[in-house]
Amino acid sequence: MFIRRIHNTDLSVTAVGLGTWAMGNDFFGHVDDSESIYALRAGIDAGINLIDTAPAYGAGHAEEVVGKAIKGYRDQVVVATKCGIVRTKDDFIKNLKPESVMKEIDDSLRRLNTDYIDLYQLHWPDPNTPIEETLEAIEKIKKAGKFRYLGVSNFTPEQMDEVRKITPLVSLQPQYSMLERSIEKNVVSYCQENGLGIISYGTLAGGLLTGKFKQIPAFKEGDFRDKFYDYYHEPEWSKVQEVIKVLKSVARDHNKTVAQVAINWTFSQLGVTSVLVGAKSDKQARENAEACSFTLTLDDLQKINKAIRENLD
Repeated sequence: MFIRRIHNTDLSVTAVGLGTWAMGNDFFGHVDDSESIYALRAGIDAGINLIDTAPAYGAGHAEEVVGKAIKGYRDQVVVATKCGIVRTKDDFIKNLKPESVMKEIDDSLRRLNTDYIDLYQLHWPDPNTPIEETLEAIEKIKKAGKFRYLGVSNFTPEQMDEVRKITPLVSLQPQYSMLERSIEKNVVSYCQENGLGIISYGTLAGGLLTGKFKQIPAFKEGDFRDKFYDYYHEPEWSKVQEVIKVLKSVARDHNKTVAQVAINWTFSQLGVTSVLVGAKSDKQARENAEACSFTLTLDDLQKINKAIRENLD
């Protein structure tokens, strides 16, 4: 397992982390909690040490699942969660108001059954709350020992500048995969120049980069992947299939899965510290961890990058 340190911290994280969005059980269809716990523990046993979650995933449900899974494993894992997205029955509300943040941290600690969070992240910018007010609350929370390091998710370089003027920032969590590469334009260089780790999500584009779908899927009720990812619609679907053909060829050469190749490609990119990958079963979690068991050759990377340029750029 490849281990990488987040700059300016004592946190060493695995190149593959466990993402828990699906474990909220309200976006990717039904996910059995016991299977989620088995998956998390299998990932830990396979060497993965980073678990990322958020209150927004199932209105706290994913955090509760993680809390049960890490019981007895807490000293083996780096726990990352977030604040700033408050769930209502029908919506996701961006809320970084101090009183909301102060409540969220205590709720997260209770659900996760831990005394502290290793990496606490502002989930999305809140245009209605001055960042100075949010960070004043964040500083109080940190001084109380409730979290160790601050990160942000889905922030622009300009927004990160505003945070960094007030308090230390160690990481960014953006969406990134071979299908979504917008951070390569200026975000990666910003993070490198300012010593920020990149912990990316969306590695497999909601399962599309596993190569398991032979045709555009009709997702079951409660599974909204095709709403979040444009790749499940034409013309993007057909373009992605051309890239997957190349991934399958590379996977055969290494006796690996398409998903493992896609994961490996992502954490091999410039500036990336760790990539988050979801798992609905212990088998998937172990397979995700095994994406670190081989190295893509220069020829492999050139083939994949050529397919991306020709079909997706």
